Amino acid sequence: MTIPEKEIYPRTGDKQTIYLKSVITDPGITVGEYTMYNDFVHDPVLFEKNNVLYHYPINKDKLIIGKFCSIACGAKFLFNSANHTFRSLSTYPFPLFFEEWGLDKKNVTDSWDNKGDIVIGNDVWIGYEAVVMAGVTIGDGAVIGARAVVTKDVLPYTIVGGIPAKPIRKRFSEETISALLALKWWDWPKEKIAQKIEAIQSGCVEELRENNQ
Repeated sequence: MTIPEKEIYPRTGDKQTIYLKSVITDPGITVGEYTMYNDFVHDPVLFEKNNVLYHYPINKDKLIIGKFCSIACGAKFLFNSANHTFRSLSTYPFPLFFEEWGLDKKNVTDSWDNKGDIVIGNDVWIGYEAVVMAGVTIGDGAVIGARAVVTKDVLPYTIVGGIPAKPIRKRFSEETISALLALKWWDWPKEKIAQKIEAIQSGCVEELRENNQ
């Protein structure tokens, strides 16, 4: 079935920005509503091919991205098959070349260390050419700086940057963060979000909470 262009390209005349969920075909990738990806170098529709790397079905690992995320051009998600094993005396992936070495085909995943899924929360901003490694969870509202390499979990509403990425600061006070995590505005119906956009943009969580009726 052909997907209507408006469901892929939300901005009239802009073919660099897409709603990512509309173009995902890999069952190992889940993307929430309104999450956007912008690419001014390659076709953003090719996100699965160009940005989700070493993601082989045999490993059964998953990329899970929440709602209302903003993913900048060139951001990459590197999966477990890129992690040559440290359990061996050699990092060479002998099990991958089972035919050459007379090994059992079913042990091919022994070539790498499985660190788990990549899980991105809601309302996360991932900056230009940032890299997120396998096994990382990024909390709701976090910000990943441009060209950061994220090797460890990121707490909600935390800004990180650098190689490897380290916390720079929290976006809000702990009280505001707790309120936002409780409100979960990204799960509201579209009509309610539309009514509350001014409150969301104002930065006043009290106004948002008061209006949450």
